[in-house]
Amino acid sequence: MRFLKLQQVMDKTTLCRSSIYILIKAGEFPENYTVMGKRKAWLESEVDDWLMSKMEECRTVN
Repeated sequence: MRFLKLQQVMDKTTLCRSSIYILIKAGEFPENYTVMGKRKAWLESEVDDWLMSKMEECRTVN
């Protein structure tokens, strides 16, 4: 299990900060976790799963 910081999530998904939080609010992106008392982080496996689902959506549309 590996956690990603916001910048790492942004780099991996190519989404900006505001887009990530808009998608979270809409229930369309994995929520973050509070780690070490105050830091927000995402599980890499959940972000990877989200990316794979988006790739599969693109394949079925095209």
